[in-house]
Parts: sequence; C-alpha cells; structure tokens
Amino acid sequence: MKVVFISLGCDKNTVDTQQMAGMLQDSAAQYTFTDDEEEADIAVVNTCAFINSAKEESIGQILSLAERRKNGQLKALIVTGCLAQRYQEEIGKDIPEVDAVLGTTAEDQLGIVLDGILHGKSAPKVLTADLDKVPAKQSAPVLSLESPVGYLKIAEGCNKCCSYCVIPSLRGHYRSVPMEQVLEDAKTLLAGGTRELILVAQETTLYGVDLYGKKMLPELLRRLCLLGGVRWIRILYCYPEEITKELVEVVRSESRIVPYFDMPVQHASDKILKAMGRRTNRKELEEIIGYIREQIPDVCLRTTLITGFPGETEEDHRELLSFVRRMKFDRLGVFTYSKEEGTPAAAMKNQVHPSTKKRRQKELMLLQQQIAFDAAEKMKDKVLDVIIEGKIADEDVYVGRTYKDIPGVDSNIFVETKRELMTGDFIKAKVTGADGYDLIGEIYYESAQ
Repeated sequence: MKVVFISLGCDKNTVDTQQMAGMLQDSAAQYTFTDDEEEADIAVVNTCAFINSAKEESIGQILSLAERRKNGQLKALIVTGCLAQRYQEEIGKDIPEVDAVLGTTAEDQLGIVLDGILHGKSAPKVLTADLDKVPAKQSAPVLSLESPVGYLKIAEGCNKCCSYCVIPSLRGHYRSVPMEQVLEDAKTLLAGGTRELILVAQETTLYGVDLYGKKMLPELLRRLCLLGGVRWIRILYCYPEEITKELVEVVRSESRIVPYFDMPVQHASDKILKAMGRRTNRKELEEIIGYIREQIPDVCLRTTLITGFPGETEEDHRELLSFVRRMKFDRLGVFTYSKEEGTPAAAMKNQVHPSTKKRRQKELMLLQQQIAFDAAEKMKDKVLDVIIEGKIADEDVYVGRTYKDIPGVDSNIFVETKRELMTGDFIKAKVTGADGYDLIGEIYYESAQ
C-alpha cells in the first residue's frame, strides 16, 4: 500500500507527520511512501487550525481527497492534527468519505486504525486526544531522507493562554519531553543523516519546568552539543519574557548552536499587548532585544506580529511601525488578526475591518522589506557557513542557507561553483551580492564536514 502524507501548518506538525510515517514503517504491515497523491492508496492529512486561512487550506485539502476516496481511487482517508481535534465530530459527520479522525495526541493509533479500515474490522471513526499525554519517542524521518534537517519536538502544549489563540484547547497544557528521550530522539535523527537539529515546541524556553522544577533548555542544549554528527542546532519559538541570561550565554558560547533567536513578540503597543494576554511591554521587549544583541553582536533575530487585533487604533499601528523601524529585525512575518471562535479576543468589541487589517499588514511588510533588503546588501564580502540544500537544474548554482535562515521560511543563498556538492554539505561561501531577500555568493572553500 502506498501512503501519501500531507502535512499542513507549522513544523510541529511536520514532526508529528514524520512520527506517523515512522510508526507505519516499523509496523508489520507493508507500507511504502509517496509524495504523489495520484498514485497513493492511502492519504493522511495532518491539518492546521491556528487561523482562518490555515483552516480553509486544511478543509480544501480534505475535500479534494474526499473526492478521490468517493471515486474509489483511495482505499483510506485519515484526518489528523489541530483541525481534526477542533472539529472532530463535524468532520466525521459532514465528510463521510473520511474514514477516521484522529485527535492531536492520537497519531500513535494510525497503524491500528488503518488495519481496521483495510481489513473491515470494527473501529471508532473518531479518536479523541488525551491532552495529558507526553509526545512519543521520535522515529527516523522517513519522509525527508534527502533533507539534512531534523525537527526535534521537545514539548507539547502551552500554558500561556493568549487571548487570540486556540492552541491550549487543542494541544493541552505544557508537557516537556523527558531529557533522556529528547537525546535519544536526536540520536535517531542524526543516525538518519540529519546535520541540523531544529528544536520546536509551542514554547521552547520553558522546557523542563514541569519535569525538573526549573528551565532546562540551556542544559539540554549543552548535552545536544556533545552528540556526534550534529553541525548546527537551532531553537525556535522562544517567548521573549522567558529568555534568560543563561540561555543567551549558551547560545553565545557553543559553536554548534547557531546565533538565531525566533521570538514572537506579536505587537509593541502596551495596550494591545495587555489585551492579547502577553507577558511583556514595549520597554521590556526593547531591553531583551538590546541585551541579546549586546551579548551576541552577529545574532539573527526573527519575530512575528499580529496586526488588526480588536481595539487596535491608528496610533497603536504607528507605534508598531516605529518599533519595527527601531528594532530592525533580521526576519519578520506579519499575520492579520484571525477571529477564532471560543477565544476571549473573539468576543472583544471594536473588531478591526478586514481591509484595514490588510492595509496595516502591507505597510508593516513594506517597511520590513526595506530593512531586509538593506541588510542583505550589507552582507557583501562576508564569508559565511552555508548548508547545501539543492542545485538549480542545468546550472552550476547550488541553493543553500546561512545561519540566518530556517528552511522553507527565510531566505536562501545561491552559490555558483563548478565543484560537485551534495545535499547536507557544509561550505564556506563569500557573499558577492544580494537579490532582494536572498544572497548571491561564490564558494570560498569547502568546510570540514
């Protein structure tokens, strides 16, 4: 049986998808994997429900595959992930072509469910999640053997309960993965060819508080640095108020940890931050950012913002523009506020008109574009480590990333060389120019592998 996995949304979903694939690979049944929906016998859609656009994408994908299931081109259609958790009964009732709906911690039941579907055994159509469950041991990333990147989930759930966010209701309270299990998961990824480990969770900075009574991310990072085969370690989803001096020092001092902080700040107006349920104000954000840059001068800072939150005025918007102009983030994304049912923000007065949200988003992104373009131009003549991720067909040009870029989200560097390179190789490249957000470079010399 050929199985196609379709993973939508964030990279935490990517980990879950890889987990399910690994479980099927390890099962007694004979499954193979494909990325072509047309040749698949079984389809598993791992969905996202964070904002409206993500829900629409997930529903569209399910309906497309439901048509194939209806026509007999698929023998099974399974829906998992956040949309499955949030609307499990509705999916099971309204889309009869879906054979099973698995909640956010029920992915480990996939093999049993498929066996029941394919062999006509009786099985529940909807499997409710246990939101107290700790993530299972990770399997080798069978869906990304050509990628040098491995995502390492170190925790599940979130306790922050921001007023706009549905994640705590879908993923449960914060649950750290025991450190020994994380280290074993990392060894599994590295044994499969991973060169860059990317640590993910709804919030990485609180890692260990529930298990060990204190923040243990710095200690986890030190121990990961001792593993053989790892070249880069990157941390995502660091809440700014939880970034400690110890964490900054570990990132500064450990050569394998890339100087990259992904810290979603969401806004800069104290009024809006308070309404969002965030734990910082503008002054504190500027102090945290200033401290990180003082300690790690070449650090890359990424953030995300929400514009058009209920009650956001033009003055609040101008304050956010001023903050972005002053902070000059290396990488920045902007979401328009999405009114999510069941959240406190959905019931707030003074909802912002969609056209106003889009206009404010555009203004913020145009400002950030200029900041990013200027920064890219200033990279000329710098020599950087680059991880190779592919090659442009019929050209002597390879596509890579620097430490400033996470895969599939940030920028690339295009390196011209006649040398034959492989995906996962590390080289030194000299930046010769920029093309918008991306860099252009030439090989400086091959780095030690």
